[in-house]
Amino acid sequence: MCLLDDGSTHDGQTHHLGTLAYLETEIGPPDKETDSIPRPTARSVRHQYDFFTLDVTLKEGRRLAIRDKCGTSDPYVKFKYDGKQVYKSRIVYKNLNPRWDETFSLPVDDVTKPLVVKVFDYDRGLQDDPMGHAYIDLASLLIDRKEEFKVDLEDPHVAEDLGYLLLDLTLVPKTSDEKEEFSRADRYFSLLDQLSLTYWKHKYLAKRNRLVETQRSMKAQIWSSVVSLVLIEGKGLLPMDDNGLSDPYCKFRLGNEKYKSKVAGKTLNPRWLEQFDLHMYDDQTSVLEISVWDKDVGSKDDFMGRCQVDLSELKREETHHIEKELEDGAGSVSFLLTITGHASHAHSPTCWGADGLHTHLGSAGNETITDLANYMPDPRERLEVQRRYSLLRSLRNLNDVGLLQVKVIKATGLLAADFGGKSDPFCVLELTNARLQTQTIYKTLNPEWGKVFTFQVKDIHSILEVSVYDEDRNKSAEFLGKVAIPLLRIKNGERKAFFLKDKKLRRRTKGSIVLEMEVIYNSVKASWRTFNPKEVKYLQMEQKFKRQILVRNLQRVSRLVMAVVNTGRFVKSCFEWESKTRSITAFIMYVLMVWNFELYMLPLVLLSIFFKYYIVRSVMEGRTDQQEEAEEEEQEEDEDDEERGKEKSKSFKEKLQAIQDVCQTVQNGLDEVASLGESVKNAFNWTVPFLSWLAVITLAIATVVLYFIPLRYLVLVWGINKFTKKLRNPNAIPNNELLDFLSRVPSDEELIDCKELKSDDTQQPSPKKKKTS
Repeated sequence: MCLLDDGSTHDGQTHHLGTLAYLETEIGPPDKETDSIPRPTARSVRHQYDFFTLDVTLKEGRRLAIRDKCGTSDPYVKFKYDGKQVYKSRIVYKNLNPRWDETFSLPVDDVTKPLVVKVFDYDRGLQDDPMGHAYIDLASLLIDRKEEFKVDLEDPHVAEDLGYLLLDLTLVPKTSDEKEEFSRADRYFSLLDQLSLTYWKHKYLAKRNRLVETQRSMKAQIWSSVVSLVLIEGKGLLPMDDNGLSDPYCKFRLGNEKYKSKVAGKTLNPRWLEQFDLHMYDDQTSVLEISVWDKDVGSKDDFMGRCQVDLSELKREETHHIEKELEDGAGSVSFLLTITGHASHAHSPTCWGADGLHTHLGSAGNETITDLANYMPDPRERLEVQRRYSLLRSLRNLNDVGLLQVKVIKATGLLAADFGGKSDPFCVLELTNARLQTQTIYKTLNPEWGKVFTFQVKDIHSILEVSVYDEDRNKSAEFLGKVAIPLLRIKNGERKAFFLKDKKLRRRTKGSIVLEMEVIYNSVKASWRTFNPKEVKYLQMEQKFKRQILVRNLQRVSRLVMAVVNTGRFVKSCFEWESKTRSITAFIMYVLMVWNFELYMLPLVLLSIFFKYYIVRSVMEGRTDQQEEAEEEEQEEDEDDEERGKEKSKSFKEKLQAIQDVCQTVQNGLDEVASLGESVKNAFNWTVPFLSWLAVITLAIATVVLYFIPLRYLVLVWGINKFTKKLRNPNAIPNNELLDFLSRVPSDEELIDCKELKSDDTQQPSPKKKKTS
C-alpha cells in the first residue's frame, strides 16, 4: 500500500495521515516565520520543472519484524524508482532497531511515480526474507526543503506490526545544465547495463554517493586493512551423505568480499590448508561470516553449519590461531587470521625503536609494524632488548628465543603485471605461521613501502620468506617474486638488495627488494629449542607427483648410496692388500683402536670428522661443487618444464591416478631419505656453523660424561626419563632429540632455495639446449 503525506495511497484510496508524518527533531516542523512563506509542492510545480534530484538519508529503523530463530533479524533496505533499484543499504546484523545513517541521491524525471522502499532480512545461502515495504509519494514533497518522515512498513500477507523507518527527504529542482550532467551519468549506467555489468554501476553509484556525503576526494587506497587467513582444518563435522561422511567446503564472507575453499572429499575431519586475503573497508561490517557446506553433485549443496568472528575484537598486526565452534554443535573449524596492511601503523611501534620496547615486551609473541618515517632508534631501548636475551636470562621463558626486526625499504624493477606497463605491488613477510604485509603502492614498478616489521623468534632456524604480489581488486593477487632468508644468515644492520626469485626459488625473476634486518636471540634458548620438535608450518602443501622431482630424488638417494658403496670398497681394498701402505696403516690402527677402545672414544671419532671438514671449509675458496650442482639442476628443471607442458595435454591425471598415488608415495619417501642423509652430511660440512658448533659442544660433553659415568647408569637415566615424561607433563610431545636436531640442518634442496643470487647471477638463464634424439 502507498503511504502518502497528503493522506492518499498510490492507487487513489484514502489513507490515514499518521502513517507518514513529521517528527520532532532538530529539523522539526516548520516554524512560524518559515510557515508564513507558502512553499509549493512538487505536484504544483511539476509543469515548471521537468527534472528533480531527490536526496535521501536512511537514518534508522525501529521495532522491525523478527525473522531469525534467535529472535533478531539482519535487516537491509532497497530503494526502487520507476521499476529500477537505485540504492541498497548495508546489512546491520542481529538488530531490530538498526541505524544506517546512509545518504544517496537519485534523479527524478516524473514526481508522480512513487519511491518504493523494501526491507529484507539477510539469510546466508538462502533467499532473503521480506520484512515489509512502503511507497512514498514524491509529488507531495515540498520543494527545496528537508523533511523527516516516519515510514510505516506493511505487508498484505502479514498481520503483525512490521515497525517503521526514519528518512530525511529533500526534493530539489534542477536546471537544464544539471539535467544534462545527470543524463550523461544515466547513459553511462545504461551502457553498463547493456554489458551486464550492474556490479560496476552500483559501485560507481555508491562511490559518487560517498563523495556527496563526505565532501572529500577519493583516496588512493580504498581498503583500510587486509585480513589474511590460512584455513587449516575442520573437526567433528556433521555427516550429510548416505555413507556417513560429507564432502565439506567453507565459504568466507566479509562485507562484499567472498572466498570459497576447495572441497575435501569423504571426510568429517577435512584438512584444507589454503591461504587467501579479504579486504576490510571502513564503511562495511567487521564481522567475518564462515559457513560450511556439503558438496552434492546434481543437487543443491547441504548447509552444515556457520559461525562468526568479530574482527573489531581482535588485536591487529598479530597472527591469531582461532578454533571456532559452529552453531548447534555442528563441529569446528580452525584457521590462522592476521589483520594487517594498514596505510599507517604509528600505534604499533617496533621493539627497539623509541618507546617500542615496553609496547612489545608487554605482549610477548605478538608481531608489530610501524612506518619507517616514524621509527626513531633508541640505543637505550636496544640495550634493554639485548639484556632481555642475554645469557644471564637463559632460563626465563624458554620459548621466547629472540626478536627479528625487518625494514622493508623499497623494490626496484618489478615485473609489469597490469595494462600500461605498471603494477600495484605489496609485500608479504612470513616467519613460519606469522604473516604480515605492507600497504599497496599503486601504478609503479619501483614502490617505496618504508615499513618496519617485528617478529618474535621461536626457532632461530626458521626461514623468513618475503614475497611481492600485484594487487588485483577483482581476483587473487598475482605473484611477482620471492626471497627466502634463513635467520642465521642475517647480518645485523646491513641494508641489502635481494634479487627476487620465482615461486620455486630456483630461477631469477625481474626486480629486487631492499631490506635491512636485525635479529637478537639467546644462544642457550636457541640450542635448547633445537632439540625439541620443530613448529609445523600449516601452509605447506604436500608435493604432488612430478616425473622430474622423482628423478631428482632418485639421484639424491643414489649419491648417498654411492658414498656408502665407496666406503665399502675402500674397506675391501684394505682387506685385499691392493695398496700395501694403506693396508698396513689400516691394520695397525684397527688393532690399536680395538685393544684400547672405550665408549667415550666414539664421540671423539665424530669430533675428528667435524674438525676435518672445518679445516677443509676454512681453506676452500671460490665456488663449491654444490653450487655447480644447483645450476645443473636448474637447467634440468628448465628442460623438464617443457615436458610438463606437453604432459598436461595428455590427461595422465585422469587415466593413471592410482599409479600416480603410488609414485607420489615413493617420491616423498625418497625425498625424506635423501633429506635425512643430506642433513647428516651438511652437519659435518659446517653448512650451518651454529648447528655444527652445537654438535661439537654436545659431543665434547658426551665424551666427558662417558669417560666418568658407566654406560648402564646413563641408559638407566635415559629410560626413566622416557617412561616418566608423560607422567610429569601430560601435554608433552613425543620426540627424538637426534631427529629434531637433524630437522634443523638444511638439505641440499633447501640450500638451493635459500641461495642468494649474486650480482653476476642477474642475467636471465641462457636458452636451453635442445635434446638430441
